[in-house]
Amino acid sequence: MENKCMKTNTQIVTEFYTAFQNKDSKTMTSLYAENISFTDPAFGTLIGEDAKNMWRMLCENATDLKITFEVLEASSNMVKAHWEANYTFSRTGNRVHNKIDASLTIKEGLIESHVDQFNLWVWSQQALGTSGWLLGWSGAFKSKLQKQTKKLLANYKSKY
Repeated sequence: MENKCMKTNTQIVTEFYTAFQNKDSKTMTSLYAENISFTDPAFGTLIGEDAKNMWRMLCENATDLKITFEVLEASSNMVKAHWEANYTFSRTGNRVHNKIDASLTIKEGLIESHVDQFNLWVWSQQALGTSGWLLGWSGAFKSKLQKQTKKLLANYKSKY
């Protein structure tokens, strides 16, 4: 017999991004499986608590973050969504409007894989200005950025 209380995959992803809009990392991370795999151009791949801590850190540090999203398609185990983030990049004070395409794999009511894709060069131009325009397209830039974001995450984790 089917559990009538079970959320649809669309409902799970909608709850996730609505929680992000509200900077509610507790709800966001409760929708992730224990060994979640998260990947994006800025952080690379994060597994388990590292992925959850990324959302906790982003929500705690967000001052003027505005999130919009829409679910594009859903199947029995996959949801594709588009979301946009508008915020001030704290290191430079520059405004960023990042457009992200997400693929989320869901199993037994929890997100077990989350891949965000966005144009890192466009992001780097907005966040960093001229240096982002000059270097943001390169693999070396991506590697350096991922080292920096993982260091930020390690520092965040050490506080708790």
